[in-house]
Amino acid sequence: MISINEVIVVEGKYDKNTLSQIVDATILETSGFGIFKDKKSQEMLRSLARRRGIIILTDSDGAGFVIRNFISGIVEPQYIKHAYIPDIEGKERRKSTASKEGKLGVEGMTPEIIIEALRRSGATIDSDIYENRLEISKADLYAMGLFGKEGSAEKRMLLQKELSLPEHLSSNSLLKVLNIISSKKEIEEILSNYHK
Repeated sequence: MISINEVIVVEGKYDKNTLSQIVDATILETSGFGIFKDKKSQEMLRSLARRRGIIILTDSDGAGFVIRNFISGIVEPQYIKHAYIPDIEGKERRKSTASKEGKLGVEGMTPEIIIEALRRSGATIDSDIYENRLEISKADLYAMGLFGKEGSAEKRMLLQKELSLPEHLSSNSLLKVLNIISSKKEIEEILSNYHK
């Protein structure tokens, strides 16, 4: 298994499942065309792209390119890397028939093909940039005054604004995102500028 620092964007849960068995990385799914109308997911994607960079890995069929082009239109180009899988005819094991274009999608690719596609995209592989970072817990957020204390809501809003995150994140979603894009030290530095 290889570690990749960028966030990998795939179309659906089966692609995500395939990838999670091959790479140690943050993997986001677009829910197919669902990303087109989901403003919160679009905003989250832009924020993650600015912080970590993204690699778009969609199927090689027409729908995959429509999704790839949409993401390329809503995220600044300097934060995007493109990974392409080859056109291979066939069908995935879980499907009774082949796709409309008769091509295998990301979920049908071998680990070797996926790793090669990621390497060619310029992925940052096996870097220790995030390796020594300590996991942020809910207890940490409580201790920092982000939950359950007077002024917590204002502190959360300040933090989310500083990190370009959507304002309506649930506490669990906020924790998950903070562990992807930030560190305890960075959060403490942002909050040190907040005086109430």
